[in-house]
Amino acid sequence: MLEIGNTIVSLDVISSHFTCNLDACKGACCVTGDSGAPLEPAEAKILEEIFPALRPYLSEESIKSIEEQGTSVIDFEQDTVTPLNNGKECAYTFFKNGIAFCSIEQAYRDGVIGFRKPVSCYLYPVRIRKYKKFDAINYDRWEICSPAIEQGNRLETPVYRFVKDALTLKYGEKWFNLLETASRNLEIEKNSPDLP
Repeated sequence: MLEIGNTIVSLDVISSHFTCNLDACKGACCVTGDSGAPLEPAEAKILEEIFPALRPYLSEESIKSIEEQGTSVIDFEQDTVTPLNNGKECAYTFFKNGIAFCSIEQAYRDGVIGFRKPVSCYLYPVRIRKYKKFDAINYDRWEICSPAIEQGNRLETPVYRFVKDALTLKYGEKWFNLLETASRNLEIEKNSPDLP
């Protein structure tokens, strides 16, 4: 574990490799699971505000789900999350050529809204657990992401570099630079011959 400011970072975030491969996984993380994407309180408010702008990106089923359940919901673990369509995909998902995409991110890329997507989605496969005095930053291994692991290994992209923009958004550039330095130091340590 690495301690950086008020965060504890699992070494898996540095040593493991990951790069999304949408052609292989078809965006399964937006479809599979027991609950929607975790939301921070401010994000739940943002979704309420931007829902009218998202309507053109959503299917009729998604619009109906959101109108019936709300732009965010409380799940079985009492967490605030995005609603689902009939217990399946996130209601903010749309499909193109059989691949699941995020309507929020698409609207952001089109310049329609200024919010990219929930930080929990942006950070994936990194998951953050908040404790009273620190945040625990972990790598969440999920079988559906095996193509991303294969591609990450092939490209030699560490998890933390894959989610660099999201981590920087969450904790700032200075924090990310400290993580990068710690990662380099660990690599040097690992590759250095033992001293007599």
